[in-house]
Amino acid sequence: MAQTVITSTDVDAPLTPREVRLERISRILRWGAIFNVLLVSVVLALTIIAAASARPELVRSIAHILLARAGSLREDAALLAVILLIFANISALLVAMVGVLAQEFWALILIAAAIFANAIGAILFGFVPGLLTIVVAAFAGTILLADLRAFRTNPVMLKELRERMRGARAFVVITVYLALMSGFAVLLYLVQRGVVQDAGSAVTGELGRTLFAGVVGIELLLIIFIAPAFTAGAVTSERERKTYDLLQITLLPRPSFVIGKLESALSYIFLLLLAAIPLQSIAFLFGGVSETELILAFIILAVAAITLGTVGLFFSTLVDRTLTASVRAYTVAFTVTIGIPIVLSPLIGIFNGALVGTGTGVSNSPIIEAGLIYLGAFLVSLNPILTAVATQQLLIDRQEIGFWTATLSSNGSQIPLASPWISFTILYLVISTLLVVFAVRRMRRSETL
Repeated sequence: MAQTVITSTDVDAPLTPREVRLERISRILRWGAIFNVLLVSVVLALTIIAAASARPELVRSIAHILLARAGSLREDAALLAVILLIFANISALLVAMVGVLAQEFWALILIAAAIFANAIGAILFGFVPGLLTIVVAAFAGTILLADLRAFRTNPVMLKELRERMRGARAFVVITVYLALMSGFAVLLYLVQRGVVQDAGSAVTGELGRTLFAGVVGIELLLIIFIAPAFTAGAVTSERERKTYDLLQITLLPRPSFVIGKLESALSYIFLLLLAAIPLQSIAFLFGGVSETELILAFIILAVAAITLGTVGLFFSTLVDRTLTASVRAYTVAFTVTIGIPIVLSPLIGIFNGALVGTGTGVSNSPIIEAGLIYLGAFLVSLNPILTAVATQQLLIDRQEIGFWTATLSSNGSQIPLASPWISFTILYLVISTLLVVFAVRRMRRSETL
């Protein structure tokens, strides 16, 4: 009797017309992201060439072509906006690709939102690169309409959430989480009030800003500990309980399993973030904090939780033991949050000097000084703590939450920069999506060995 040999190609090959259709859609979205990467590379190269050759007319021409109706934005700021928007499209296409493979209903919403947002950008601001994303997303959406029943709420996510919320552990974690932050907020209030009273001044907005920054800071530290712990055992725990082999014989797609595990963990973490909003809102009683700061803080915390959760999930598919996955996930988390500020503090200090308007004085060459400032901004965007601090400082000192300009001490010219929370959000979402893609591929590869 002939034996059937199952190769890796057979395992990965679509088995049904629906899987063929989903693979085709994901391939379209992936190539759309690749074309956007090539486009942003060309824009960056042309911008660098124009800056190096000191040809402002070339910068104006590029900005006018890519963003015809930039409004009050300068040409260089318009180019920076175009680059960030293209990166946002890359992130949206990659996230939609993962959602399509996992058959998530929110993938349909994301594709529609990408089409709508880029259409608005093209009509109102003349955002020409958005036409590429519109064509790709519309093509993928047209194919999706042929099989809307393929998309549903993730069953793994529902199962994990029900199991998590049925026991007392979930509510104990919430209670301890809020108790720690409440105690820290009270302690911070007492200390800061004593400082203000000793200075002979009344309680003002400074106390409100200190309370807000303290609560957000302790919340971020708790997320650094909680997020990797919830996802580091997503796959390894199945192997340790000897249930992973049962999952392989089900009809559940591997992307659905990975996304479901991630969604269940992130849903609970978002519950923790929402539960802490009343504590952050205490700062409104003293003033000095606006609703904008509250929204930006929630965005930074949520994006940090998503990325740290995907880091734990990736290592859970890479190794066989939960302890090993947890150690590696925490190593990455602490390297990003603590190692970067310590090791690369000089470069970050250059960016902070440009942020507060004191100048940098690092070089007589405008190109070198601008490059160091952009490098410092990139390093700040890698760290959620520095991103939160720099975003708040920019909002307080300059009342800016979008684009701003830094003055070079070498020649007094100005360069455009984006608020750190924008680059942080785009960068972290791209990293999270890539980690999820690698996790799915790792699972498929391990099943064929």
